[in-house]
Amino acid sequence: MHIAIAGNIGAGKTTLTELLAKHYKWDAHFESVEDNPYLDDFYNEMERWSFNLQVYFLNTRFEQILKIQKSGKNIIQDRTIYEDAKIFAPNLHAMGLLTNRDFNNYSQLFELMENLVTPPDLLVYLRADIKTLVGQIHKRGREYESSINIDYLSRLNERYEAWITSYDKGKKLIIDIDNLDYVTNPEDLGQIIDRIDAQVHGLF
Repeated sequence: MHIAIAGNIGAGKTTLTELLAKHYKWDAHFESVEDNPYLDDFYNEMERWSFNLQVYFLNTRFEQILKIQKSGKNIIQDRTIYEDAKIFAPNLHAMGLLTNRDFNNYSQLFELMENLVTPPDLLVYLRADIKTLVGQIHKRGREYESSINIDYLSRLNERYEAWITSYDKGKKLIIDIDNLDYVTNPEDLGQIIDRIDAQVHGLF
């Protein structure tokens, strides 16, 4: 079983991945953030480093998915390969931060990889408004995220909504997190787990 957690920056993907992995006693696979050699440069000079960052994410996530497929284990994954290609790269291109040449090159690379990966059995999308995202980003205090502006987050949110609406590669579950506190409130976490169980076991 492979469950993937999707959502905008600050939506709480990593935290939920940790909590679900602990609950189900499954392996957790996280996004490579601390070891990412491009993030600091990207947030300081987006136009210069956009292509490098997107290729790095694509490479590491493709490698991660291949490991997941070969492992034969039950996995909870923090962020999907689709979000890079369907949300972040197109957004950078639309903002003029990724050239046509680089975007086309990146898109062709993704299409090749997509043919070799299996979609998750369940995609869990964490939906949040901008106020929630900003609050979460400030709370975790990552220095390289301090320059993220609201316009950038809003653009990403719009693309996330369009993507999740059309996602048809498998089961999906949309969770509105604005009024949930699954970190400190066991009932909120239990509600999410119940909904995931229902999807996984085909009760609804």
